[in-house]
Amino acid sequence: MGSSNAGGRRDSSSDDEGVGEESDGSGSPVFSEGEKVLAYHGPRIYEAKVQKAEIRKKEWKYFVHYHGWNKNWDEWVSADRLMKFNDENVRKQRTLLKKQGVDNPKTGRTTHPKPKISIGAKAEKEDPRNHAAKGKKRKSISAVEGKETGIPEKLVKIQFPSTLQKQLVDDWKFVTQLGKLVKLPRVPNVDDILKIYLEHQTKKDGMIAESVGEILSGLRCYFDKALPVMLLYKQERQQYQEAISEDSNISPSTIYGAEHLLRLFVKLPELLAYVNMDEETMAQLQKKLLEFLKFLQKKQSTFFVSTYDGPRYLGDAENKEQNTSS
Repeated sequence: MGSSNAGGRRDSSSDDEGVGEESDGSGSPVFSEGEKVLAYHGPRIYEAKVQKAEIRKKEWKYFVHYHGWNKNWDEWVSADRLMKFNDENVRKQRTLLKKQGVDNPKTGRTTHPKPKISIGAKAEKEDPRNHAAKGKKRKSISAVEGKETGIPEKLVKIQFPSTLQKQLVDDWKFVTQLGKLVKLPRVPNVDDILKIYLEHQTKKDGMIAESVGEILSGLRCYFDKALPVMLLYKQERQQYQEAISEDSNISPSTIYGAEHLLRLFVKLPELLAYVNMDEETMAQLQKKLLEFLKFLQKKQSTFFVSTYDGPRYLGDAENKEQNTSS
């Protein structure tokens, strides 16, 4: 997983051929606002729409929305990531996606059904305790087995240490059952935790492997993109809106901490299911992710909060409004 594999569906590296021509800031934009385009994001090409075109750092940049994806994935890209939407480029897109086993050329999605367990909009219907019940074979809290979820068998499987499984269950209970939230901003935040781990690995090995740095950068990208889309319970939505407005440049990784980072690991198998990796790379990634989880376990008392904020955050806001109106 490279540093640019944000959200598991797109990779910002672009060394493919046939990409749109570059234009410097002195000329006219290659693509216009409102134009339908094809956009490279790593190994795949997606249908997109140019929403804005601006000169940034002496070159044209384009703010694009990917067709079929939540607006949280909208981003600024250079012209070298875009292609004109025409028959020739559409054929190129279809050929590329066919090689990668993708069924939907518009979104780059496969037809595999979604996993049965998720954190986010439908999380309240899922009790993590069901996946760690006594008398049953213990499985990863992510509950993503190919036969159960329809996700491809070649899947990054993440086995959670038992204490972190309990952490996830307690987190779910505090938020969804007791109406309590993690107080923001968190110290240490996700950025801090990743930096601490990088320093730890550097001291441990005497040098840091490039792959570790890439994985940590990738985790940060995944976290920032995935948090508003799939890592929040509905009880946390208002808190998120107050902490990070849509117009701000605040990254979730600078506000949230270990509690929400751990939730990301529940979703990683699903997110990484559609990233092309050979078996050796996948095995190495699983090993590195497990090492990171063991580090979180070792630092559990330091990184995770011991008490959640209460009463219900939304209830507090409603009471304030009532008091103001009266």
